[in-house]
Amino acid sequence: MERIPITKNGYEKLKRELIQLKSVDRPQNIKAIEEARAHGDLSENAEFDAAKERQAFIESRISELGYKLGNADVIEPDNLPKDRAVFGCGVILENIDTGESVEYQLVGPDESNIEEGRISVKSPLGLAIIGREVGEEVLVQAPAGKRTYELVEIQ
Repeated sequence: MERIPITKNGYEKLKRELIQLKSVDRPQNIKAIEEARAHGDLSENAEFDAAKERQAFIESRISELGYKLGNADVIEPDNLPKDRAVFGCGVILENIDTGESVEYQLVGPDESNIEEGRISVKSPLGLAIIGREVGEEVLVQAPAGKRTYELVEIQ
């Protein structure tokens, strides 16, 4: 059984989504199915088909979230060492070729959001950063080619 690393905030977000699906979305969808069924001929009822597809999505997502929450390994970044890049920490990287700096937080796959500066520890860049110390070079094979960064700071 694979443990899924996640921060406490990420865990709580998944838990809220599961509660929303079970207590709001599922009951609403059941009503939508009942209403569509009341319209008669199900073979040509687009509303019924759409509601059944939505039901399949909701049930699938409930199952997926249940698995992820059941296998979650909630990690408190405050309890981890600060001398190396580890799960939950923030890092500042400098692109050696361009001098451009970027800041990321290393999080679990379900929490990653590049627009918000959170990258998965299982992504190519995340895997390259984990375990590195300040001053070390980080070589990443990106879709656009190899990139080299320097780990400038661990937060």
